[in-house]
Amino acid sequence: MFSLLSTATMLGAFTALFAIVFQAYLTSNELVRLTVILQHLRDLEVEYPVNEPRVAIGYGSCSDLHVRAIDFLEYSDKIGQALNASEYTFDDITNEEEFLLNFAYYFQRGAAAERFTANREMFMGLVQRAKKSNTIQPHWALGGNAPVIGTRMAIEGANVLLGAKMSSKLKTHLRPEVRLTGSLIEDDDIHLILEYNTGDTWGDLVSPRANRYILHNDHHNPYLSSLEEFNTALVSFEPHLFVVSGLQMMDNYLYPVGVRETLLDRVRQQMQAQSRTATLIHFEMASFVELELLQLLLRTVLPYSDSIGMNEQELDNLQQVLETGRISLVADCNPRVAHSLDQARAVFRKLNEEYYQKQSSTGDGATRRPLSRIHLHTLAYQAFIVAKDSRWRYTKHAAAKASLTAHRHVCASTIVNPDAAYLQMDDSFAVSATPGARRIHFNNRDPVSCWEESLELQGSDGRSTIAVEICVAPVLICKNAKQTVGAGDNISGAGLVLQI
Repeated sequence: MFSLLSTATMLGAFTALFAIVFQAYLTSNELVRLTVILQHLRDLEVEYPVNEPRVAIGYGSCSDLHVRAIDFLEYSDKIGQALNASEYTFDDITNEEEFLLNFAYYFQRGAAAERFTANREMFMGLVQRAKKSNTIQPHWALGGNAPVIGTRMAIEGANVLLGAKMSSKLKTHLRPEVRLTGSLIEDDDIHLILEYNTGDTWGDLVSPRANRYILHNDHHNPYLSSLEEFNTALVSFEPHLFVVSGLQMMDNYLYPVGVRETLLDRVRQQMQAQSRTATLIHFEMASFVELELLQLLLRTVLPYSDSIGMNEQELDNLQQVLETGRISLVADCNPRVAHSLDQARAVFRKLNEEYYQKQSSTGDGATRRPLSRIHLHTLAYQAFIVAKDSRWRYTKHAAAKASLTAHRHVCASTIVNPDAAYLQMDDSFAVSATPGARRIHFNNRDPVSCWEESLELQGSDGRSTIAVEICVAPVLICKNAKQTVGAGDNISGAGLVLQI
C-alpha cells in the first residue's frame, strides 16, 4: 500500500512539475514572440521623422476627475432588476438612480460611454463625494478631446493651435508647443471619469474588458465658447491639419431653439474656409446617443471632413444611422477584424456616394470633401482605410505608431514592456465576413498587414470605384490597465501625426 501511495505521489508531483515547466516554456515562447513583434512595430514607428506640422484642434477642454468605478459606486439589487426592464430608456439622466443604471448598462458590456446630466446638484454631489473620499484615491488630469489630441501631437513633434478656454490652473498642464487661443476662465467644466478593468465585479455584474464611463454637466463646452477666438487665430496659422472634436458635448444638452444649429453652422463655415489643397480635415467621432445631433453632424461636419477617427462603438453607431436612421447604443466590445472592416467599408462607401451625388447638385460642392481616411481603434487592433489617391502618407507606419501608443497610454508608461502585454488577435484573420473571403496570416516580423482593394460606389455619377489601402496592426494590450480615458484621443493623434 505504502509503495502504491509513494508511486502515486511521485506521479502526481511529476505531473505538476511537468505542467509548471511546460507553462514556463509556453510563456517564454510567447515573450520572445511579443518582443519580435514589438521590435518590428517600433522600426516602423520611427522610420519617418515628424517635421513640425501645424495642427489646429477644436473645441473645448475640461478637468477630469478620475475614480475607480467599483470602489466609488454602490451597487444594489434594484440595479440588476431594473436592467431587465424593457421599458427603461437611456436617453436622459435626471437622478442618481438613472445614473447608476446607465453606468451598469455599459459596464456589463465593457462599452465606453460619455453622458450628460442636466442635474447639476446631483453631479456636483458626486464630484464632492469623490474629492473627499479617503479610500478611492481620486486624481485630476487635463481633459477634453482637443487638449488631449493636441498634447499627444505636440509630444510627437507638431506645432498645435488649440481652440479652448480654460482656467489658469488647468493651462499649466499644457505643453509649451500648444498655443491656447481661448481666453482664461474662472471655473473649468468637470468630467467625472469612472474607470474599470477587465474582470472587475460590481455586484452581480462583471466587465468583459477595461473601459470608462464619463459623466458631465458642462456649461462652457456645449456652446463651443472658444470658437470665435479660435477662428481669428486660424486665419494666419494656415494649418496642415484641422481636427474637429468635442462635439459630443452637445449631446442631449438643452439649448434654446436654433442655438445648436447655429453653432454647428459656424463649425461648418470654419471647415469650409480651410484650403482644400493645403489643409486636411479630421473629425474625431465620440459617444453619441441623440439621433438628432448625429443627423446634424451628417449635414454640417462629415461632408467637409477628409478623415474620421472612432472606436468600435462609434463605428457601429455611425453605420446604423447612415443605413437605418437609428442609434446603436452598444456594440460588441471585442469585434472580429472581418466584421469591423465590413462596417468601415460600408461607412466609407456611403459617405463617398453622398459626396459624389451632391458635388454638383449643391451650392457648396466646391468645399465638400470626399472621405479619404478612416482610422478605427479597438482594444485588439488598429485598422485604417485610406484612399490611394489621397494626401495621407505612411499608413502602415501610422498603424504601428497607433498600436504602440495604445499600449503606452493605457499602461501609463513611455515604454512598451512585452512582459506587461498580450495579443488578442488570432494567427490569421479574414478580410471580410463575406463567405470565401481570403485570410491574412499574421507575421511576427511584418506585424502590420496591408493590402489594396477597390470599393464599388453606387450612383456615383461616373465614378464607380475608389482604390484604397487597408492596414491592420495588432495591439500589444496592456495587462494591467492604468487609464482608458483619453486612449482614443492619444491613438488618433499619434496615427495622424505621421500621415500629414
